[in-house]
Amino acid sequence: MKKFVEDYIIEHKKWFEQVSEYIYQHPETRFEEYESAEYLAKVCEEQGFIVERNVAGIETAFTATYGTGDPVIAFLGEFDALSGLSQEPNAVSYQPMERDIGHGCGHNLLGTGAFAAACATKAYLEKHHIPGTVKFFGCPGEEGGSGKTFMVREGAFEGIDAALTWHPSPSNSIMSLSSLANYQVYFKFRGVSAHAANTPHLGRSALDAVELMNIGVNYLREHIMQEARLHYAVTNTGGISPNVVQANAEVLYLIRAPKVNQVDDIFNRVKKIAEGAALMTETELTIEFDKACSNYIPNRNLEQLLYKNFKEAGVEEPAPEEIKYAKELWSTFSKSEQENYLDPMKGFGYMGDGSEFSGKYLSDSISDYYPSKDILAGSTDVADVSWVVPTAQLTSSTSALGTALHTWQMTAQGLSNYANRGMFRSAETMALTALQLFTNEENLKEVQHEFAVFREKNEYTNPIPSDVTPSKLNER
Repeated sequence: MKKFVEDYIIEHKKWFEQVSEYIYQHPETRFEEYESAEYLAKVCEEQGFIVERNVAGIETAFTATYGTGDPVIAFLGEFDALSGLSQEPNAVSYQPMERDIGHGCGHNLLGTGAFAAACATKAYLEKHHIPGTVKFFGCPGEEGGSGKTFMVREGAFEGIDAALTWHPSPSNSIMSLSSLANYQVYFKFRGVSAHAANTPHLGRSALDAVELMNIGVNYLREHIMQEARLHYAVTNTGGISPNVVQANAEVLYLIRAPKVNQVDDIFNRVKKIAEGAALMTETELTIEFDKACSNYIPNRNLEQLLYKNFKEAGVEEPAPEEIKYAKELWSTFSKSEQENYLDPMKGFGYMGDGSEFSGKYLSDSISDYYPSKDILAGSTDVADVSWVVPTAQLTSSTSALGTALHTWQMTAQGLSNYANRGMFRSAETMALTALQLFTNEENLKEVQHEFAVFREKNEYTNPIPSDVTPSKLNER
């Protein structure tokens, strides 16, 4: 089995690298991934998958299916990029390109790696006439859109027996941590414009309301749980003329906490602050819910199987030119980033003190695995899939030690040989794990039993209200 998967990936290596490069060179933000989604859907069809587009009413969501019957094993792929992270690939300094969007979270690798795993699994099942269904999910809008949460709400993952995915990072480890649930909400204020010098008393400033709200929320920070996070961005300041009282302004809040009900409690307090700001400024307040996601639920049996296959896949020694490039990137990090280089890795499940990395700039080992009760100080829409399907994730090293996600350095490494090898390492690990679920009934039973026990004790409610639809960044 292992040799078959390895040989398949080696045989198709260049082709999968071209897929990743296409997505990298066509960066698109949430729910606007028209080129990337259509390209991926077409290559799925070329590989013999049956593709369904516009899944869950989302233009850039699709599924690609091979086979029939049980079990049904899914691979989750992402392909959206981030605004403000354009970067020339393989550079060692900040060199933004004309289009200010970039793959600063490595989703060109993520989507392609999951697709490669699906293809290798399909090829093995075909050759050995093994029954079952392989499903690749093209999932848009993970970055600030919670695309999978919308898809879960619409029933896209019904009938799936297990789901596998991965994420690029500087680490090789099982992503065994839970994550923070979140709400993302717009607070829009409408006032009255006026001449700021001649008749300021006739105006009602929406920008004042935004500023007062932000001040109020800053005072709230002291009085929320330690693990919670409150982030905001002023998305409309009301114009660029200081001699006009701004009649319209808005702020976007991202509220995080370990559980959805905790997020909801904080959200209700934030709403009261917004209402107070509107009262103080005599402006009208509109609250617009944008998106949300739940906390991630690890499946320990599936993680253990994934870890076993990760160790089986192994990690190659970095090439001299890869080490040289990583060292050059290391020099671009601040002193604080260098001193705390393990932080990005611990968020992805790395277990250790970093001693194995002494004098190194790239990870050449797989972290130990044990079930963790820690919480990732971040969020993912994979979480909502994990509430309805047994799910496991790994991370594979695609970047230099100390590389933080959502940075130009992460974007710069997205087409490197080292990144590609990390992508294929993940693909092999996920394919081997899926094949063991297909060929060993006991493995799948253990995974599903654990999931069933959890769901008996925990009720799931999708955190996105039924009347909220996915929105594009350019609609704001």
